[in-house]
Amino acid sequence: MTNRQAQILTAIVEAYAEVGYPIGSVTLAKLFQAASSTIRSEMSILEDLDYIYQPHTSAGRVPTDKGYRWYVNNLQSPTVDTKNADLSNQVKVLSARIEGAGEAEQAIKSAVDSLVELTANVGIGTLGSSLHISGLGNLFSQPEFTSKASIQAAAYLLDNLEAWLHEVRPNQSPTVLIGQENPIGKTSGCSLIISRFQSPYSDRSYVGVIGSTRQNYRQIMTLVKSAGEILEESFEDF
Repeated sequence: MTNRQAQILTAIVEAYAEVGYPIGSVTLAKLFQAASSTIRSEMSILEDLDYIYQPHTSAGRVPTDKGYRWYVNNLQSPTVDTKNADLSNQVKVLSARIEGAGEAEQAIKSAVDSLVELTANVGIGTLGSSLHISGLGNLFSQPEFTSKASIQAAAYLLDNLEAWLHEVRPNQSPTVLIGQENPIGKTSGCSLIISRFQSPYSDRSYVGVIGSTRQNYRQIMTLVKSAGEILEESFEDF
C-alpha cells in the first residue's frame, strides 16, 4: 500500500465512523485537493486489495473488516492525547465516576455505564463470576442493525458473551476483535474492544464495549484502556 492509499483508507475509516454513509471520491478529492479521477483510481486499488467495498451501485465506499484491522493496527498506542481536549475530558469524567463509586460492585457498574454514555455502545464488565452489561438499546438503534438477520446475529453474540470471553481470554489491553475475527458471532457485524485488568476478585477481569464495526477506534480504545487502568488502581484500595 502506498502512502497516499494509506491516507485515503484512513480518511474513509474516520469519515465513515463520523457520518455513517459511504464515502465518495468527490468528498475525498476535496480533502486531498486532488482530481476525483485520481482518487477513484486509488480507491479501485484499495477495493481490489479488499480494504474497502461498494455497498451498492453508485455509492461511495466503506471499510471492510480487513480495512478496519489495518487501521487499528496502525493506530499509535491508545494513550490520552493532551491536545485532544474532548478525549482528555472524557477520561477525566470516567476516572471521577469510577473512583467516586465506592464499593467494587459499584465501581465496575459505574465503569460500564460511563462507557455506554461516552461511546454510545454496549458496555460490559466482569467482576468475579458476575457479568455486567448495559446499553443494549444503543446497539440496536444503529443503522447497521435494522434487518432481522443482523439483529439476530448480534443478539447471538450477546447471548454467548460469557462463552466468548472464556474462549478468547483476551490479554492485551485493549484487545480489538473486528467482525469476522470474533470466534462467536462472526456474522454479527460487531467489534468488541476489551481490556483486561487485575482485581482481587478474579485473575481475569474485563471491561469494554460492543458496537458495530463502524467505530471511532482511536477514542474508544483509549477510553476502554483507561477504564481498565482506573479500575485496577481503584481495586488496590479494596
